[in-house]
Order: sequence, then structure tokens, then C-alpha cells
Amino acid sequence: MKNVLRIVLALTLVFVMAFSFTACGDENTSSLDTTATQNSSSDYQSENQTSADNSTTVEGVVKAEIVIKKHGTIKLDLYADEVPETVANFVKLAKSGFYNGLTFHRIMEDFMMQGGDPNGDGTGGSDKDIKGEFSANGHRNNISHIRGTISMARSGSQYEQYLSMGYKLSDLPSEAQSDLKRAYNSGSSQFFICHKDSTFLDGNYAAFGRVTEGMNIVDKICTEAKPTDNNGTIPAKDQPVIETIKIIE
Repeated sequence: MKNVLRIVLALTLVFVMAFSFTACGDENTSSLDTTATQNSSSDYQSENQTSADNSTTVEGVVKAEIVIKKHGTIKLDLYADEVPETVANFVKLAKSGFYNGLTFHRIMEDFMMQGGDPNGDGTGGSDKDIKGEFSANGHRNNISHIRGTISMARSGSQYEQYLSMGYKLSDLPSEAQSDLKRAYNSGSSQFFICHKDSTFLDGNYAAFGRVTEGMNIVDKICTEAKPTDNNGTIPAKDQPVIETIKIIE
């Protein structure tokens, strides 16, 4: 079984590599890899550098506000007891002013709006990666990706399709397991807010809070967005600007 799978994966990898060399400027628009994953930072630190800043400790429900220029304020509850490392990372970045002046660079009506990239194009992040706190990565997370959920973006892996086909992680070759772990632990600063229910993301992305006020702002931004492709890319001049993210203490 495993030998057959190795052959299938090897042939698939050869095809993917050949395609990437002939269409390296194209964006991957497959159903899962466009769910706020492929536009995450492509130059994350190596797996052994993945860590959280233990100087930031949070508990319970953390109140946060995303102030968006010309739009208003989105209020959130962040669930630190459910996803402590994810919330601690978000709080740390917000308190440091990291998000001030950044944008929402990727918006897809009836799906989500994604922001928090210092490069403004989906390729950037902070100086640290964090563990993906979701079930596929061994962390129980009961927060579903329903309308108004805030969740962490991450990079994707070409091997995720095999898990969706029913293979277990242990069935895959070591290189596939390593690449999946890299993708699972590649969250950094980019996050997204669900415009509509997207429960197919459950178990594969670290949802960490919910909008409590301001979904009308999410609605307005998502419905008025004019992406340049089917991956939700927004031109730099049209990207909604995050004035600041406040942590209410």
C-alpha cells in the first residue's frame, strides 16, 4: 500500500513541478488552497524555528477591535482558552502596533476577507511562525468557521489532497509528512474573517474568535470589493486599511 502510494505521490510531484515551471505566474485556485492559505507567507522560517512568544500569556475571552479606515470598527471576542498560542500571537502583534497601516489584500464575497500581511500581497508575515491549533495538527479546536469567525491564514501543501482522500498522515512518505507539518505550522500574522459560513475549513485552520459587532462592515467590504481574479486579489490602491487593532483590557 505504502509503496504504491509512494509511486503515485512521486508521479504527482513530477507533474506538479512540470506545471509550476510552465505556469509559475498563475495562482492556485483549487477549492482548499484558496481558502486563505496560498497567499500566506512563502518564506516562513524552517520548522525548527516555529515558536510562540511565551512573554505574552492570555486567558479567557479577550476583547479586540479592528479599526478600518473609512469603514469603522469591527469588535471581536478571542477565545484564548481554546487556542492560547494563536490568541497570544495576535495580541502580541496588535499591542506592538504591527498591524497599524496594513491592509486587507484578499477579499472574496460570500467567503472571507484576509489581511495582516506587511507586504500587502499575501507573501509576508511577522518574524515568527506559530503552531497551527486545529485538529489536523493534533490540537482540539471547537470553534467552527461560521459567518463572523476570525481565523489564521497559513501556507498550503500539495499533499493535503491525499488526506481529503482518506489517507492518514502516517500512510504518507516522510517528505510528505514534513511538508504537511510545515504548512500546518506556518501561521504568522495573516488572518481572515469569514463573510459566510465556511465550515469545510474546520479542523484545518486555527479559528480563534468571533465578530460581536461590525458584521455590517464585513458585509460592505466583501460585497463592494472588486478583485482582479478568482482568488480575491485586491489592487493595492483599493485595499481597505487597518488603522489599528486594539486589545481591550
